[in-house]
Amino acid sequence: MSKDTNTLHHHLTAVKEGSRRFENAFQSVSRMILESEISKVTVKGRTTYDYGIFRTGKKHIIGMYDELNSFVSYVKDAAEGGSSKEMAFVLVGEPGNGKTFLVDFTCAKYRSFLAKEKNRKYTFRFVNMDRIGKCGKITTIESQTYEDPMILAMNLFDDPDENRAFLAAEFGFSDQEIEKLYDNYRPLGACTGYIWNDIRTLTDGNIEEMLKFVEVIPVPLTESLGTVTGKYPAKDKITSSAVDLLGEESIQRLLHITDTNNPYRFDLRRGALARVAGGGIHFVDEIFKNKKDLIQVYLGVIQNRSIEMEGFKWPLDTLIVATSNNSEYYSFVSEKEEAPIVDRCRVCYVSHNTDYKLQDELTSYAIGSEAKTTLTNQDLHQDPNLNYAASIAVVLTRLPRSEKLTPIETMKLSAGEVAGEKSIKTLAEVIDILNQDPNITNRFGQKGMGQRNLGRSIQLLVESSETNEGRCMFAYDIFKMLERVVLDYVTDVNNRAKYIEDLKTAKGLYRERIMTEMFNAYMDEPLAIRKDVLNYVNMIIGIDAENLGPDMLWKYKDPQTGELKALKIDERFINNVEERLGLKTKEQKDTFRTSIRKIYGQKISLKPNYDFMDNLELVKAVTDVRLKSDISGAGSLVGALANRTNEENQKLYDRMVNTMLNKLNYCKTCAQKTIEYFCTQEDDQ
Repeated sequence: MSKDTNTLHHHLTAVKEGSRRFENAFQSVSRMILESEISKVTVKGRTTYDYGIFRTGKKHIIGMYDELNSFVSYVKDAAEGGSSKEMAFVLVGEPGNGKTFLVDFTCAKYRSFLAKEKNRKYTFRFVNMDRIGKCGKITTIESQTYEDPMILAMNLFDDPDENRAFLAAEFGFSDQEIEKLYDNYRPLGACTGYIWNDIRTLTDGNIEEMLKFVEVIPVPLTESLGTVTGKYPAKDKITSSAVDLLGEESIQRLLHITDTNNPYRFDLRRGALARVAGGGIHFVDEIFKNKKDLIQVYLGVIQNRSIEMEGFKWPLDTLIVATSNNSEYYSFVSEKEEAPIVDRCRVCYVSHNTDYKLQDELTSYAIGSEAKTTLTNQDLHQDPNLNYAASIAVVLTRLPRSEKLTPIETMKLSAGEVAGEKSIKTLAEVIDILNQDPNITNRFGQKGMGQRNLGRSIQLLVESSETNEGRCMFAYDIFKMLERVVLDYVTDVNNRAKYIEDLKTAKGLYRERIMTEMFNAYMDEPLAIRKDVLNYVNMIIGIDAENLGPDMLWKYKDPQTGELKALKIDERFINNVEERLGLKTKEQKDTFRTSIRKIYGQKISLKPNYDFMDNLELVKAVTDVRLKSDISGAGSLVGALANRTNEENQKLYDRMVNTMLNKLNYCKTCAQKTIEYFCTQEDDQ
């Protein structure tokens, strides 16, 4: 037999040696994911797995831990022959929460995975067809569904036992290896099976002669051809047709084919399914927007994993992933006669991102990575607080109201931060109660402003005259733009009222951040407040130390640097901070100090750089105390900055602006506007 690289003999030898693979779509995708780094993470108080493959690349997936675990579990179950292999995976959720992005990202990774030589998919074609004389001028016929050469190898003879014996004798496959191969057995498609029969007749069943008609080729990975990963977007009711999915009879082929029984007269590549049938991913965008007869086609494809036309069958090896928004899904489910379709779907409800720290990266996606310019092509500066302001605003709209937690407590616990005395268990209870609601939109994180709404608000900010005049995207302006988007795009009255209220809460948090920023600017030190917060924490740890002398000097080892440091414990500072926190009695103070020490013990062992800056109440209290002691009250700093008629006040203003420009990444516009905002009483909670 010929040992050329494009022969079936060479391919089977390579599979036997392990340099090429024979596996179905589920096994390939599962292997792709599970070969990447897998780590354990704690999300909203629960331990879950995180898959490294989804976190690589310039624009990767943020969050979506539960959804990714559902997807991996579904694919793994199907790869192991479970019931999932007869189902489609459907992502259901509000618009703008990353469903399509997740599928597109997975498809792109899959194409990259298959581009590596050891993972490449192969198919076969029949050559020298003019010798048979039934196909006119058609001399080469490719497998229309990109069947693996191993599928042909398992169908060389009509008798399965003869086939197994041939694989064992000719290529040395053991009984165990053959059994493993036959786990993925499927018959040849109608046209390849028909042509293989013609070749058998022509060669009188001589297998060596028959194989001279076979050429093994790699499956093309070009994204624009729709091979390996293909997308079928929902079309309008008139233009969509089953032809777009299954293909149709080809007039061009009928001009060549003399035998009208030949199933090759059907052009399957005209449809989207055949192009991904050789171990690919078929992505159906907004599946339930399609008209009924198309969804019925999907029912057959999902259940039987085959294309069927006029009694002919072409088996498929495809992972089917679909998306749908909540309203389309509900209207479809409400029609009881459509139950068989939903029954064939593994539905995964996709929530919005509710972690404001992760939202930081999503907001960066919305703002864009390229350097921005004004309408007159001048450089456009970005306020260092813009990302924070936008992130907390949209995340707060996604958090449902609860009697057990305030919106800010919910936001902080969702990000794995400290929220006073409230623990992560409280959040877990709230999520469990909400997730028992049969109406999906009432569950945790299901409602809120999506990524598209955030993108719109940033577009409005960039196009506004204030932004272009000042050549700066000022953070406070994003609240006005988000409000505009809520009024223009949110139709439900209750949702609109809630979102407006959430934006007010976000403004209050922004106000507290500005207070900290102004103190840092006043102290001419970017991390002034952080140092004071850590000083308070170290003081309450050291105040009970045995080695504390009468000079109140405590020596300790800094967990961040490992250096030995000395700290003078200032009881007046400690008491002032605790008074600002509303702690009046000794019992209250002792309880609070114990909780801080407990957090310190838990966090520092895992994160030596933990700085308590997520404890907003503590940060605010320290800021207020320092403003009061250093500047004799925030009011007097406001007065000094607002009234710059005397030289001393002007010098203070200039010094602070200079610090903001050179050390805190502000520009002249946002520095001046931030100081002006600080001098007002707006959003002071």
